[in-house]
Amino acid sequence: MAAKRPNVVVILADDQGWGDLSLNGNKNLSTPNIDSLARDGASFDRFFVCPVCSPTRAEFLTGRYHPRSGVYSTSAGGERMNLDEKTIGDTFRAGGYATGAFGKWHNGMQYPYHPNGRGFDEYYGFASGHWGDYFDAPLDHNGRIVTGKGFCINDFTDKAMAFMESSSKAGKPFFCYVPYNTPHSPMQVPDRWWNKFKDFELKMHHRDPKKEDVPHVRAALAMCENIDWNVGRILKKLDQLQVSDDTIVIYFCDNGPNGWRWNGGMKGRKGSTDEGGVRSPLVIRWPAAIPSGRKIDRIAGAIDLLPTLADVVGIRIASVKPLDGVSLKPLLTGTQPQWEDRYIFSHWRNKVSVRNQQFRFDTQGKLYDIAAD
Repeated sequence: MAAKRPNVVVILADDQGWGDLSLNGNKNLSTPNIDSLARDGASFDRFFVCPVCSPTRAEFLTGRYHPRSGVYSTSAGGERMNLDEKTIGDTFRAGGYATGAFGKWHNGMQYPYHPNGRGFDEYYGFASGHWGDYFDAPLDHNGRIVTGKGFCINDFTDKAMAFMESSSKAGKPFFCYVPYNTPHSPMQVPDRWWNKFKDFELKMHHRDPKKEDVPHVRAALAMCENIDWNVGRILKKLDQLQVSDDTIVIYFCDNGPNGWRWNGGMKGRKGSTDEGGVRSPLVIRWPAAIPSGRKIDRIAGAIDLLPTLADVVGIRIASVKPLDGVSLKPLLTGTQPQWEDRYIFSHWRNKVSVRNQQFRFDTQGKLYDIAAD
C-alpha cells in the first residue's frame, strides 16, 4: 500500500502587504503564529504576486501568468479564468485528495467558473471579489446561499478546520485552500482586535507619512492580528488531528498593502507594478521535509506554487498547457544550491515590470538595482 500523501493548507490574505507582519520587522503589530511558520519552516525574501486580487488568485490556481488564463479585471467578468484552464484543485482532486476552499474566490461566481466547477469538492465563502458586510453575511455553500456565523474570517476558519477533520477521519489527504478577504475594505473587525488599536500610536510609518490615513492603518493592523489568531487556530487543529508533521502549510498575500503604511520603505502599493505593489511574504512549513529556519533569497512567484506542490507531494499536474511557474522543491530542500537566474513579470492595466535577482525594470522604462537601492 502506498504511503499516505502529505496534506496541504494554503492560506492567502487579501490586501496585506509584505510589511504587515512582525516577521518582517513591523513593530506596529504582532503576528506570532505566521512568524512561527518561518521559524519552523522556510521563508522567501523576494516572492512576487500581482498588483491586485483576482490575477494573483488565477496565477496561484493555474501556475500561469494571469493574462494567459483570460483574467484582465477584478469585476464584470474580467476575473473569470477561461474554462479550458485546469486548476490546482483539479490537480489535487485527480491525485486522490479531498479538496476544499473557504473564503474569497474571486475567479468567477457562476458555475462552471464557481469553485465547485474548478476542482473543489467543498466550497464555503463568497465567490465575488467584493463583499459589503463581514458579520453574519450571506455566503455561498456549494452554490447555495446561506447565512454566515459571526465575523467571516473566523467563520471561514471554522469551516476549513471542520473540512480538515472530516477528511482526516475518512483517511483521505486534504488540500485546503483558505483565501481570506481581509484586510481588504470594508474595514470591519471584531471589537476584540479593534480595541487594541483604536487609540494606537504608530511606531513605524510609510516612507511618506503625510499620506497615511491613520484610522485606516489602525483597522488594517487589527485585521492582520485577527488573521494571525485564525492561523494559530488552524495550526492547533493540525496538532489536535496529529497531522502537523506531515502537513504542508503555506502563507502568502495577494498584492501590496491597500493603503499607505509601513512597508519596508518600498515604492508602490496595491495596484502598482513597483516592488511594494507586488512583493509578498511567503512562508512554508513542512516539518517532515523542510529544515526549520531556512531563508531563501532566490526570487519566486505565485506562478510557482502549483508546480512546487505537485512536485513535493508526487502527483501529476492536470493542466496540459505549459506552466510559467517552476518547482521550488530544490530550494526548499537544499538539494540544488546553484539556481539559474530567471525573470518574473508583473502585469496590470497595460503596465508591465520585470524582475530578476538583482534588478527591476519598471513600467516607465527605468532600471532599479534592488540589491543596492
